[in-house]
Amino acid sequence: MFECHAGKDPLDQLRFMAETGFRALEDSGPAHPGFPGKLGLGFMQQPVELVTKIGETLASLNMEMGTISLGPTFWPSRPSLTTGNPELRAVFLARCRMAMETLRRLNGRFVTVSADLIDFSLPTDIQTQHVMDALQAACDLLEPAGITLLLEPLSDATPLFLKTSAKGYQICKSINRPSCKLLFDMYHLQRNEGRLLYHMDLCWDQIGYFQIGDEPGRFEPTTGEINYKTIFRYIDQKSRETNRSFILGMEHFNSQPGIGGEQAVLAAYRYCDDF
Repeated sequence: MFECHAGKDPLDQLRFMAETGFRALEDSGPAHPGFPGKLGLGFMQQPVELVTKIGETLASLNMEMGTISLGPTFWPSRPSLTTGNPELRAVFLARCRMAMETLRRLNGRFVTVSADLIDFSLPTDIQTQHVMDALQAACDLLEPAGITLLLEPLSDATPLFLKTSAKGYQICKSINRPSCKLLFDMYHLQRNEGRLLYHMDLCWDQIGYFQIGDEPGRFEPTTGEINYKTIFRYIDQKSRETNRSFILGMEHFNSQPGIGGEQAVLAAYRYCDDF
């Protein structure tokens, strides 16, 4: 996101972020070979040496590691957790173990997961239980390590099982574990349901993390229809009232190329943060 300011070295980019005032880093890069993700390096696929250096640099800069992306259980994506198939669940849990190792090197405590695709051969309630069973098993692995699983509703074109905050809330509330929380991605949820503050309030006690991106385009705030200044004010006030704190991850693209585009991102956040 800041390559023009800081160069291609991810450690130099981290230092620039810290100097600019950012207090955390997240990585939503490709989690599988061939996965079309461009929102990070994909730490689970990076060399151990690089990931370790990133963790050490974060610590030296007093920055926190935000979430990393587990990605779909398979790529290309297909029904997995929804099926209840124990072999497919085992693949998911193996990927959770890989995420644990990556997060250990980063001193991180969040991993983003999805419920993958709908299994049209099964009733929705049965699929929901299968997803909850898989997430419970993941919590058994992650919770002792201090890692929180972030369940994310998505808005992509494929037949996704989880697309609304209400369904995510239901799943997290039913699992009832401190290590399973809702990732409230405002870009995806604006596309799927809108009324972001209303849904945020309904789901507040199960939200564990926020992600930012304007709609349309998935660019920085002020480029689309979402009033991020109002949303940031609401999150700040509600957090103070409930004695909670969150990382807000910048999971979006730059709307303009080059150093001008990076400066536009910084200006957008300064504007929205001034409430």
